[in-house]
Amino acid sequence: MRVAVVGHVEWIEMAVVERVPVAGEIVHARDSWVGPAGGGGVAAVQLARLAGECPFMTALGDDELGHHAKDRLERLGVRVEAAWLAEPQRRAFVHVDATGERTITVIGDRMGPKADDGLPWRELEGADAAYFTAGDPAALRQARGARTLVATMRAIEALATAGVEVDVLVSSANDPAERYGPGDIHPPPRLVVRTEGADGGTLETADGVVSRWPAAPLPAEPVDTYGAGDTFAAGLTYGLAAGMSPDDAVAFGARCGAACVTGRGPYEGALPRGA
Repeated sequence: MRVAVVGHVEWIEMAVVERVPVAGEIVHARDSWVGPAGGGGVAAVQLARLAGECPFMTALGDDELGHHAKDRLERLGVRVEAAWLAEPQRRAFVHVDATGERTITVIGDRMGPKADDGLPWRELEGADAAYFTAGDPAALRQARGARTLVATMRAIEALATAGVEVDVLVSSANDPAERYGPGDIHPPPRLVVRTEGADGGTLETADGVVSRWPAAPLPAEPVDTYGAGDTFAAGLTYGLAAGMSPDDAVAFGARCGAACVTGRGPYEGALPRGA
Protein backbone atom coordinates (compact mmCIF):
# COMPACT_ATOMS: atom_id res chain seq x y z
CA MET A 1 0.00 0.00 0.00
CA ARG A 2 1.21 3.50 -0.86
CA VAL A 3 0.06 6.38 1.33
CA ALA A 4 1.49 9.85 1.83
CA VAL A 5 0.95 13.10 3.73
CA VAL A 6 1.39 16.66 2.49
CA GLY A 7 1.32 19.10 5.35
CA HIS A 8 2.73 20.93 8.32
CA VAL A 9 4.64 20.35 11.54
CA GLU A 10 4.62 22.17 14.86
CA TRP A 11 7.14 21.69 17.63
CA ILE A 12 5.03 21.01 20.72
CA GLU A 13 5.67 21.72 24.38
CA MET A 14 2.95 20.07 26.45
CA ALA A 15 2.22 20.61 30.14
CA VAL A 16 -0.20 18.43 32.10
CA VAL A 17 -2.01 20.57 34.67
CA GLU A 18 -5.00 20.29 36.97
CA ARG A 19 -6.72 23.08 35.05
CA VAL A 20 -5.88 25.70 32.44
CA PRO A 21 -4.70 28.81 34.33
CA VAL A 22 -6.88 31.88 34.47
CA ALA A 23 -5.48 35.37 34.04
CA GLY A 24 -2.73 36.08 36.56
CA GLU A 25 -2.64 32.51 37.92
CA ILE A 26 0.38 30.20 38.24
CA VAL A 27 -0.18 26.47 37.83
CA HIS A 28 2.30 23.61 38.20
CA ALA A 29 2.71 20.86 35.60
CA ARG A 30 2.42 17.26 36.79
CA ASP A 31 3.94 15.90 33.58
CA SER A 32 5.26 17.22 30.28
CA TRP A 33 6.05 16.17 26.71
CA VAL A 34 8.01 17.79 23.88
CA GLY A 35 8.31 16.79 20.25
CA PRO A 36 7.14 17.29 16.67
CA ALA A 37 3.41 17.16 16.03
CA GLY A 38 0.88 19.30 14.17
CA GLY A 39 -1.70 17.81 11.83
CA GLY A 40 0.70 16.64 9.14
CA GLY A 41 3.27 15.13 11.49
CA VAL A 42 0.70 13.32 13.62
CA ALA A 43 -1.05 11.81 10.60
CA ALA A 44 2.24 10.78 8.99
CA VAL A 45 3.34 8.83 12.08
CA GLN A 46 0.02 6.98 12.34
CA LEU A 47 0.01 6.18 8.61
CA ALA A 48 3.60 4.96 8.75
CA ARG A 49 2.68 2.57 11.57
CA LEU A 50 -0.33 1.24 9.69
CA ALA A 51 1.14 1.03 6.19
CA GLY A 52 4.79 0.31 6.99
CA GLU A 53 6.02 3.58 5.46
CA CYS A 54 4.76 7.07 4.69
CA PRO A 55 6.56 9.79 2.74
CA PHE A 56 5.76 13.19 4.26
CA MET A 57 6.08 16.30 2.10
CA THR A 58 6.49 19.29 4.39
CA ALA A 59 8.27 22.57 5.09
CA LEU A 60 10.38 23.18 8.19
CA GLY A 61 12.25 26.08 9.68
CA ASP A 62 15.99 25.84 9.01
CA ASP A 63 16.82 26.15 12.70
CA GLU A 64 17.50 23.85 15.64
CA LEU A 65 13.84 22.97 16.28
CA GLY A 66 13.13 22.36 12.58
CA HIS A 67 16.00 19.88 12.34
CA HIS A 68 15.00 18.27 15.64
CA ALA A 69 11.49 17.83 14.24
CA LYS A 70 12.77 16.04 11.13
CA ASP A 71 15.05 13.76 13.15
CA ARG A 72 12.32 12.82 15.65
CA LEU A 73 9.74 12.11 12.95
CA GLU A 74 12.21 9.89 11.13
CA ARG A 75 12.89 7.99 14.35
CA LEU A 76 9.12 7.48 14.55
CA GLY A 77 9.18 5.79 11.15
CA VAL A 78 8.29 8.64 8.79
CA ARG A 79 10.32 9.48 5.67
CA VAL A 80 10.45 13.26 5.83
CA GLU A 81 10.90 15.18 2.57
CA ALA A 82 11.33 18.79 3.72
CA ALA A 83 11.75 22.19 2.16
CA TRP A 84 13.93 24.28 4.51
CA LEU A 85 12.66 27.79 5.15
CA ALA A 86 14.61 30.80 6.39
CA GLU A 87 12.24 31.41 9.29
CA PRO A 88 11.79 29.97 12.78
CA GLN A 89 10.11 26.61 13.11
CA ARG A 90 6.44 26.96 14.04
CA ARG A 91 5.81 26.02 17.66
CA ALA A 92 2.84 25.45 19.94
CA PHE A 93 2.26 25.24 23.67
CA VAL A 94 -0.36 22.80 24.94
CA HIS A 95 -2.10 22.63 28.31
CA VAL A 96 -3.73 19.27 29.08
CA ASP A 97 -6.15 19.49 32.02
CA ALA A 98 -7.35 16.85 34.48
CA THR A 99 -10.08 15.69 32.07
CA GLY A 100 -7.53 15.11 29.27
CA GLU A 101 -8.76 18.07 27.22
CA ARG A 102 -6.08 20.07 25.39
CA THR A 103 -5.84 23.85 24.95
CA ILE A 104 -3.35 25.06 22.35
CA THR A 105 -1.43 28.28 21.78
CA VAL A 106 0.29 28.36 18.37
CA ILE A 107 3.39 30.51 17.74
CA GLY A 108 4.14 31.38 14.10
CA ASP A 109 2.45 30.86 10.77
CA ARG A 110 1.59 27.45 9.36
CA MET A 111 4.45 26.18 7.20
CA GLY A 112 3.33 24.12 4.22
CA PRO A 113 5.27 22.90 1.19
CA LYS A 114 5.02 24.47 -2.26
CA ALA A 115 4.92 22.60 -5.54
CA ASP A 116 8.15 24.29 -6.68
CA ASP A 117 10.11 23.27 -3.55
CA GLY A 118 11.83 20.42 -5.37
CA LEU A 119 10.21 17.65 -3.33
CA PRO A 120 9.64 14.17 -4.87
CA TRP A 121 6.05 14.88 -5.92
CA ARG A 122 6.07 12.06 -8.47
CA GLU A 123 5.72 9.61 -5.59
CA LEU A 124 2.15 10.82 -5.09
CA GLU A 125 1.11 9.89 -8.62
CA GLY A 126 -0.98 6.75 -8.38
CA ALA A 127 -0.58 6.43 -4.60
CA ASP A 128 -3.49 4.66 -2.90
CA ALA A 129 -4.27 7.71 -0.76
CA ALA A 130 -2.86 11.05 0.38
CA TYR A 131 -3.82 13.28 3.30
CA PHE A 132 -3.41 17.05 2.88
CA THR A 133 -3.14 19.48 5.81
CA ALA A 134 -1.10 22.40 4.43
CA GLY A 135 0.62 23.63 1.28
CA ASP A 136 0.05 25.96 -1.64
CA PRO A 137 -2.69 25.31 -4.24
CA ALA A 138 -0.16 23.76 -6.62
CA ALA A 139 0.95 21.32 -3.90
CA LEU A 140 -2.70 20.33 -3.46
CA ARG A 141 -2.87 19.64 -7.19
CA GLN A 142 0.18 17.39 -6.81
CA ALA A 143 -1.56 15.53 -3.98
CA ARG A 144 -4.54 15.01 -6.29
CA GLY A 145 -2.34 12.56 -8.15
CA ALA A 146 -3.23 10.01 -5.48
CA ARG A 147 -6.16 7.69 -6.15
CA THR A 148 -7.92 9.02 -3.04
CA LEU A 149 -7.37 12.50 -1.62
CA VAL A 150 -8.39 13.36 1.96
CA ALA A 151 -7.98 16.93 3.23
CA THR A 152 -8.62 18.88 6.39
CA MET A 153 -10.76 22.00 6.49
CA ARG A 154 -7.79 23.74 8.12
CA ALA A 155 -6.26 23.88 4.62
CA ILE A 156 -9.16 26.01 3.40
CA GLU A 157 -6.98 28.63 1.66
CA ALA A 158 -5.51 26.07 -0.73
CA LEU A 159 -8.77 24.13 -1.02
CA ALA A 160 -10.73 27.25 -1.97
CA THR A 161 -8.40 28.27 -4.81
CA ALA A 162 -6.86 25.08 -6.24
CA GLY A 163 -9.91 23.97 -8.24
CA VAL A 164 -9.32 20.38 -7.10
CA GLU A 165 -12.01 17.84 -6.20
CA VAL A 166 -11.32 16.31 -2.81
CA ASP A 167 -12.66 12.83 -2.16
CA VAL A 168 -13.13 13.37 1.58
CA LEU A 169 -13.04 16.62 3.53
CA VAL A 170 -12.51 16.28 7.29
CA SER A 171 -14.18 19.14 9.15
CA SER A 172 -15.54 19.86 12.62
CA ALA A 173 -19.11 20.28 13.75
CA ASN A 174 -17.95 21.99 16.96
CA ASP A 175 -15.02 24.25 16.01
CA PRO A 176 -16.16 27.33 14.04
CA ALA A 177 -12.71 27.62 12.42
CA GLU A 178 -13.06 24.11 10.93
CA ARG A 179 -16.69 24.09 9.84
CA TYR A 180 -17.56 23.43 6.20
CA GLY A 181 -20.50 25.04 4.47
CA PRO A 182 -21.82 24.73 0.91
CA GLY A 183 -19.87 26.97 -1.43
CA ASP A 184 -16.69 27.05 0.68
CA ILE A 185 -14.88 24.85 -1.86
CA HIS A 186 -15.38 24.47 -5.61
CA PRO A 187 -15.77 21.84 -6.84
CA PRO A 188 -17.38 20.55 -3.63
CA PRO A 189 -15.88 17.49 -1.92
CA ARG A 190 -17.42 14.13 -2.71
CA LEU A 191 -17.81 13.33 0.99
CA VAL A 192 -17.74 15.57 4.08
CA VAL A 193 -16.88 14.16 7.49
CA ARG A 194 -17.90 16.33 10.45
CA THR A 195 -16.34 15.24 13.73
CA GLU A 196 -18.05 15.74 17.08
CA GLY A 197 -15.39 14.49 19.49
CA ALA A 198 -16.73 11.93 21.96
CA ASP A 199 -20.11 11.99 20.16
CA GLY A 200 -18.70 10.56 16.92
CA GLY A 201 -19.80 12.57 13.89
CA THR A 202 -21.54 12.55 10.54
CA LEU A 203 -20.73 11.58 6.98
CA GLU A 204 -22.45 13.55 4.19
CA THR A 205 -22.44 12.62 0.51
CA ALA A 206 -22.32 15.17 -2.32
CA ASP A 207 -26.08 14.74 -2.86
CA GLY A 208 -26.85 15.57 0.77
CA VAL A 209 -27.38 12.12 2.30
CA VAL A 210 -26.20 12.21 5.92
CA SER A 211 -25.35 9.25 8.15
CA ARG A 212 -24.03 9.20 11.71
CA TRP A 213 -21.08 7.27 13.07
CA PRO A 214 -20.40 6.65 16.78
CA ALA A 215 -17.17 7.26 18.60
CA ALA A 216 -15.19 4.08 19.13
CA PRO A 217 -14.85 2.78 22.70
CA LEU A 218 -11.55 3.61 24.36
CA PRO A 219 -9.26 0.56 24.60
CA ALA A 220 -7.84 1.85 27.92
CA GLU A 221 -8.20 4.73 30.34
CA PRO A 222 -8.03 8.19 28.69
CA VAL A 223 -4.83 10.19 29.08
CA ASP A 224 -5.11 13.21 26.77
CA THR A 225 -6.92 14.21 23.59
CA TYR A 226 -4.02 15.90 21.81
CA GLY A 227 -3.63 14.54 18.26
CA ALA A 228 -6.81 12.44 18.32
CA GLY A 229 -8.44 14.33 15.43
CA ASP A 230 -5.51 14.01 13.06
CA THR A 231 -4.98 10.40 14.10
CA PHE A 232 -8.63 9.82 13.19
CA ALA A 233 -8.02 11.40 9.78
CA ALA A 234 -4.95 9.19 9.25
CA GLY A 235 -6.97 6.07 10.05
CA LEU A 236 -9.72 7.22 7.69
CA THR A 237 -7.15 7.79 4.94
CA TYR A 238 -5.62 4.36 5.52
CA GLY A 239 -9.02 2.69 5.44
CA LEU A 240 -9.89 4.27 2.09
CA ALA A 241 -6.46 3.31 0.71
CA ALA A 242 -7.14 -0.28 1.79
CA GLY A 243 -10.41 -0.31 -0.17
CA MET A 244 -12.83 0.05 2.75
CA SER A 245 -16.20 1.66 2.23
CA PRO A 246 -16.49 5.24 3.56
CA ASP A 247 -18.54 3.98 6.53
CA ASP A 248 -15.97 1.32 7.41
CA ALA A 249 -13.07 3.76 6.88
CA VAL A 250 -14.69 6.28 9.25
CA ALA A 251 -15.16 3.52 11.83
CA PHE A 252 -11.51 2.53 11.51
CA GLY A 253 -10.47 6.17 11.87
CA ALA A 254 -12.55 6.37 15.03
CA ARG A 255 -10.65 3.37 16.42
CA CYS A 256 -7.36 5.13 15.71
CA GLY A 257 -8.55 8.34 17.37
CA ALA A 258 -9.76 6.43 20.43
CA ALA A 259 -6.41 4.63 20.75
CA CYS A 260 -4.56 7.97 20.55
CA VAL A 261 -6.51 9.30 23.54
CA THR A 262 -5.08 6.52 25.74
CA GLY A 263 -1.43 7.66 25.45
CA ARG A 264 0.55 10.71 26.50
CA GLY A 265 1.08 12.92 23.48
CA PRO A 266 0.00 11.99 19.95
CA TYR A 267 2.12 8.85 19.42
CA GLU A 268 2.18 6.71 22.55
CA GLY A 269 -1.29 5.29 21.88
CA ALA A 270 -1.14 5.23 18.07
CA LEU A 271 -2.68 2.07 16.63
CA PRO A 272 -0.02 -0.39 15.39
CA ARG A 273 -0.08 -2.25 12.09
CA GLY A 274 -2.43 -5.21 12.10
CA ALA A 275 -4.34 -4.07 15.18
